[in-house]
Formats: sequence, structure tokens, C-alpha cells
Amino acid sequence: MQLERRLVKAVHGVRSVVPDAPFELGLSDHLRAHHDADGLAALYGRFVHGESAFDGLMRRAIWRARCRRFGHGVAIEPGAAFLHPETLQIGDGVFVGRGVYIQGRFDGTCSIGDHVWIGPGSYFDARHLVLEDYVGWGPGARALGSTHTGVPAAAPIIQTDLLIRPVTVRRGADIGTGAVLLPGITVGENALVGAGAVVTHDVPAMAVVAGTPARVLSWREPAA
Repeated sequence: MQLERRLVKAVHGVRSVVPDAPFELGLSDHLRAHHDADGLAALYGRFVHGESAFDGLMRRAIWRARCRRFGHGVAIEPGAAFLHPETLQIGDGVFVGRGVYIQGRFDGTCSIGDHVWIGPGSYFDARHLVLEDYVGWGPGARALGSTHTGVPAAAPIIQTDLLIRPVTVRRGADIGTGAVLLPGITVGENALVGAGAVVTHDVPAMAVVAGTPARVLSWREPAA
């Protein structure tokens, strides 16, 4: 029997954020006061893959203790991990899916806005990354924020200097499953990047892009 298409209401993007309980905020303060970065990392290893509500609470508490800023109503799914979380700013109502990896840098900056949804298995080279409010990030999509210069050409590429370029996704944009954003890319407000696209140039606001390399296919409203 052929199944009919269904239209269901959005959930994550319209959910109200309930402030986290005072005891949870106090737990993070306690962890920050009594554990150094290595100690918190070791503690996180005890809860990173747990499925219980308590495991989720501890993941949030440890992230909050480590991050530069950590909002209310954040969900951290099992297997989510980070490097240099002290550089991360995470807003309210953020969802971080299973197996997400956010790779910061000690002198970098990573800002994730309010109500951002990050799908399972995503990867972020978050040395200079901005995801504005209400960004949707499809499962397995990747943001690459750096590349080796390859100079001098006679040297192994991995031995050459690293060029870090910012990646910015503006408010309301949606990044499709398995898409790749290359260093230096800006995706405009409310733009849509198709599944599997490789984005090599900036994406205008309201554009729909897809392909390898990505190109504009249409507009979500008539272009100005």
C-alpha cells in the first residue's frame, strides 16, 4: 500500500526554553571550582555515552563548567565531544546530536546561537566558527575552517603553515545532510544548502544551492 505524504508541525524551532534548575547551575559552579580542565575531561568520559537522564544532566553540567558561555535548555546527546570547549559560546535551546565533534583551538572562537539544531555525526573545525540563531545543521554535515598553505611545495603539505578562515552561517539558514562548507564561507540568512553539497563560494541570503561544487538553483523568494 502506498503511503501518503504527511505534514507535521515543527518542534525544535518553536519550542520555548525553560530555564535550567538552580541546582544544575550550582553543580556546574561546583565542578568548575573543584576540577581543572583535565579533571573535567576525565569526568566527562564517564558520562559521554550514557543514555540515562542523569548522564544527560552530567554532560550539560560539564559542558557548562568548561564553556565560555552555555545557555539554558541545551540537549547534549550521547557521544558528543569537543576540543578546547573553553572557546565555545552556546546559546539557549541548542540541540547537539549523537556523535557530534566540535574541534576548537586554544586561541579560536566558536559561537553557536539560540535554537540551533545540530544533527548526529556532524563535524566542526571550530577555530573561527559562527552559527547564528535558528540554524539547522543536517546529520553528518561538516564545516572546515582551516587548510594548509602547501608552501613550500617541496615540503609535505601537513608540515606547511595552517591558514584559518572564518565560517559563518547566518540566522535561519539550513545546511543539508552531508554537506561540506569550506574555509572562509558565509551562508546568508534563510538560505538552504542541499544534501551533499560542497560549498566553495558564499551563499546569498534566501538562495537554494546544491551540487558539487554548489550553485544557486532557485530562490526562496524572488531575488532583489
